[in-house]
Amino acid sequence: MKAVRSFQENSRAGFVRGCVSRVNLASAGVLISLGLSMVGGGSLASAQSSDAPSAQQSTPAAPQTPAAPAASAPQQPAAQSGGIITGTVTDKDGALAVGAKIALFVGGEITSRDLMSGNNGEFTFTNIPPGPFHLKVTAPGFDTQQYWGQLQPGQALLVPPIKLPVTGTVTEVNVGGTPEEIAQIEVKQELAQRVFGIFPNFYVTYTNDPPPLFAKQKFVLAWRSVIDPVTILGVGFLAGMYQAADIPGGYGQGAEGYARRFGAAYGDVVFGTFIGSAILPSVLHQDPRYFYLGPDYSMKTRWAHALENSVIARNDRSKKWEPNYSGIIGSFSAAAISYSYLPASDRTTGLYLEDAFVRLGESSVAGILQEFILRKFTSHAPKQAAVSPQP
Repeated sequence: MKAVRSFQENSRAGFVRGCVSRVNLASAGVLISLGLSMVGGGSLASAQSSDAPSAQQSTPAAPQTPAAPAASAPQQPAAQSGGIITGTVTDKDGALAVGAKIALFVGGEITSRDLMSGNNGEFTFTNIPPGPFHLKVTAPGFDTQQYWGQLQPGQALLVPPIKLPVTGTVTEVNVGGTPEEIAQIEVKQELAQRVFGIFPNFYVTYTNDPPPLFAKQKFVLAWRSVIDPVTILGVGFLAGMYQAADIPGGYGQGAEGYARRFGAAYGDVVFGTFIGSAILPSVLHQDPRYFYLGPDYSMKTRWAHALENSVIARNDRSKKWEPNYSGIIGSFSAAAISYSYLPASDRTTGLYLEDAFVRLGESSVAGILQEFILRKFTSHAPKQAAVSPQP
């Protein structure tokens, strides 16, 4: 009986982790047949905006006359808060362009602020005064692209991907967006990510400066994870494996036994995903995703980051790393709920504790797979840079 319980516990915990716990490759049954645990977990980075300095107060003296004493002109209002303009440069095929030159013209200024696109083709201008702006993007061998937009006070504006064709015409667009809209663009990208084009890989971000998720977006990711057809297919496959092994034995056999196993397995997926990746992260303001680092970092840093995936998380407000209360509490909470609907004959305290710790351990395994393996098999992940850095 002890061997049966141990196999049952490890199988159930492995499924919950491989399915959706903070990873969202919930089709664990199918993945078992492939010999791969699908896990989800992007690029570790944070961006902070800064305020523009306040305008100096001016108090020119008014002309004096014999009839009136000198008076000072009213003080000018302080300058409004500066904003952020960020975006990505690609070639016509969507490959990221590294080393492209981006020139920013604010208002009617003739001089520009220049920078080069980074390793992920990204660029970010900070402390930009509100008003109209103009972007001019150039790179050797590509046509120049230009974009115009309007920046609001304190706004973080995400420019749509700027594509550099080999030949083409200059394009003009007007863009805008709130922080929530910018985060929504990121979520839309993540919902398109699938390993081998099949298995959901929603809980990993490859963006250099990923915006924090709002509570609504965390629930959207969780909901889309648990209703994904591949998730449900994986649950059905695993329930069939449990049925063949008669685990747990208290569920019995036949159609009724299979239905109970399917319900228990799917319940593990739903509760584990919503508690650990939506409810607690929303309350505690923590990001449930894995932040991919990539080859720009040392192997030591990447390994440490991946292994710490189960115990650290980024705070949505400060963008600093802190203990992963959401994942830790979520693992024990989900294990307790799973324990509650096991047949009474199969419940043990040791099973509950082992289930909870296995959930945490597999989150670290998920990080290793995300950091070193899954990116190359994930559809819609960023491609190699198309533009080499300029000398």
